[in-house]
Amino acid sequence: MNQKNDKNTIGLDSIFEDLDNPIDLFKNWIKKAEETEINDPNAVALGTANQSNQPSVRMVLLKGLSNKGFVFYTNFNSKKGIDLKINQQASMCFHWKSLRRQVRVIGKVQQVTEKEADEYYNSRPYKNRISAWASNQSEKLESRDTFLKKIEEFEKKYPDQNKVPRPPHWSGWRILPNEIEFWLDGEGRIHERLNYINNNSKWIKEILYP
Repeated sequence: MNQKNDKNTIGLDSIFEDLDNPIDLFKNWIKKAEETEINDPNAVALGTANQSNQPSVRMVLLKGLSNKGFVFYTNFNSKKGIDLKINQQASMCFHWKSLRRQVRVIGKVQQVTEKEADEYYNSRPYKNRISAWASNQSEKLESRDTFLKKIEEFEKKYPDQNKVPRPPHWSGWRILPNEIEFWLDGEGRIHERLNYINNNSKWIKEILYP
């Protein structure tokens, strides 16, 4: 088993630290993941549900983090975008195989500000900004050539790489967390789980059976 922190009265590994704010702990964990994960340590499984309560999960990239919550960007007319317009409850799951750690986030989404969306959009490579215009994300595509031609059309429409406006249907969501759970793999399936629950803007800690 991992070495324990004698100061931690609930007996968890020292990597869980003793922090009142789970966002601070998450920042430390993802910083460590950035050192050990080969690709995309900010990759996260995003779970949404439609009006029929049918869940869907897909991978997205975390592109913003603050005490307010976790931010990702997408086409608002995509499958996940439509789901979130209807049902604003969502969940995230980060899994860092190299560290044998996992973080789950549960909460409600809100749209990021126009300023935030513009700043992030303008920081993206030119090709990425063009594809945001050219792709009718999640809709049926008859031929890949159709998509490539649309990319060429928008490259002609916006030849200046410094002047590609953000599409009105492209922006970001922020998950406002109600719960954040940190998980550490343990030998013999004796995993360690620390859960934070948001109670009127105050975080309450609890440990869970594996």
